Amino acid sequence: MTGEPIGRQVARWRVRRRLTQQMLADRLGKSKSWVDKVERGVRRLDRYSVIQEIADVLRVEPSVLLGTPGPPPTGAPVGVDAVRAALATYHGGPPTLSPAELRRQVTYAWLTYQHAHYAQTLRLLPGLLDAARGLHRAAPELCGQVYRLASSVLVKLGEADLGWLAADRAMAGVADDPALSVRAVASVGEALRALGRNRLALTVTASAEPAGDSHGPLLIQAALAAAGCGEVGRSDELLDRAAEMAGRRPSGDEAQRCGFGPVAVELARVVAAVESGDAGKAVYRHERVLRREAWRRLPTEFRAAYLLDAARAYLGMGNLRGAGRALVEADGIAPAEVRLRPVARTVAAEIARAHPAPPGVARLATLLGLTR
Repeated sequence: MTGEPIGRQVARWRVRRRLTQQMLADRLGKSKSWVDKVERGVRRLDRYSVIQEIADVLRVEPSVLLGTPGPPPTGAPVGVDAVRAALATYHGGPPTLSPAELRRQVTYAWLTYQHAHYAQTLRLLPGLLDAARGLHRAAPELCGQVYRLASSVLVKLGEADLGWLAADRAMAGVADDPALSVRAVASVGEALRALGRNRLALTVTASAEPAGDSHGPLLIQAALAAAGCGEVGRSDELLDRAAEMAGRRPSGDEAQRCGFGPVAVELARVVAAVESGDAGKAVYRHERVLRREAWRRLPTEFRAAYLLDAARAYLGMGNLRGAGRALVEADGIAPAEVRLRPVARTVAAEIARAHPAPPGVARLATLLGLTR
């Protein structure tokens, strides 16, 4: 037994599945107030049938909510435990790699992430984290990259708490370098948003000092956090600043590791509309931005992740066919983005409820273990 109240487990898994209290309430046929009272422990869950129903919506076993031993969730990525163990080690020994070799391996690891080969990224990270600890003074920029990479992949795979830890380590290691610290703060903001802490994410990201072009991705994270807080005007203002900055970047530079440029800012406007609950605006912008050729030059991971947000926008409008089309396209671009991410399972489950399910979605639902 974990000893953690079941309401807290419900809240944690709801956030990991990217559901609001209202969304969870709607799927359970309850009120938002009911969900809030369950999560705060004011209302007790003493009927197993209700616990089973909540577990079904959250796509976990009832034993997970109850804190009893049980099988891991379907599709849980292998390798997260090894990364967790590496992050739990605080003291580095002698360097295991030279700075030049670490740079080569970090570059390769980022490429595996950009191409959505997340299992490979997870296999590489424990060794990279060990090497980074040994070189944290000699190569702080490389160490920051390792921790930011760890944060990105952990957040993506539903381990936002670990992602926040890795981002915090990145921040601690480069705090004296304004440009590097801005990138680390962006990772902190991303992890906090994934944890449902939009207000805190906005505070952290909006207070960072500008540092040249590296400030662009941070502005996007701040804008998405503002949208999640319902501050649409502030979100738009931050994205306008990001667009101005992106317009000064060299043409063709958008495919770089950060995926920042004019089209990336336009995609962020779509995601901001999704986060603020304006699905109609999100779909309108989405269907316009996909006509731009630069969209196809973005990293594989970036495009597939964005399409999951587009699917959420279509769901918000009740357009299951559009949502299914975006989900299937994401799977075609980067299967791991759909097969391993908890948010993708939530989206797929919602779309698969249609009778008949949109083309391709029934097959995906079966592959994800969502059919019974």
